[in-house]
Amino acid sequence: MKKIVAVLLLSGSFCFAQQNPEIEKPVKDLFSAMKSADPELLQSVFSETAVLQTIAKDGVKTEDLKKFITSISGFAKDDLDERFIIESIHTDGNLASVFVPYSFYFKGKFSHCGANSFQLVKQNGIWKIQYLIDTRRKDNCKDLK
Repeated sequence: MKKIVAVLLLSGSFCFAQQNPEIEKPVKDLFSAMKSADPELLQSVFSETAVLQTIAKDGVKTEDLKKFITSISGFAKDDLDERFIIESIHTDGNLASVFVPYSFYFKGKFSHCGANSFQLVKQNGIWKIQYLIDTRRKDNCKDLK
């Protein structure tokens, strides 16, 4: 009986999203930097060779990281509000994968929703976003507060 309970507890722990504040930090800082229009904080979450992509109707679009950071600095505080849930974190050594459904609001008005898939790498003891790809849609959205 003890073995069955131990197996159920162990297998059940893999069904829920892991929490790891160290890995969550760059993801949370990204959204905080967008909301506060803080280019320095935004730059700090990415590795030097980070790649940003969006899945569009006509294929995958790559965005220039420097242009993205510059564009964020052009907004006022609270213009960009990406509400999110860290749904899952998977790790292997210095690699982490984080899946984040979101709802995006522009100047207080709903714009779109989707999911972000992050690949993070640990460099010099600090987790950095190496790769970010997202989806964007206007239907079947959950209100994430």
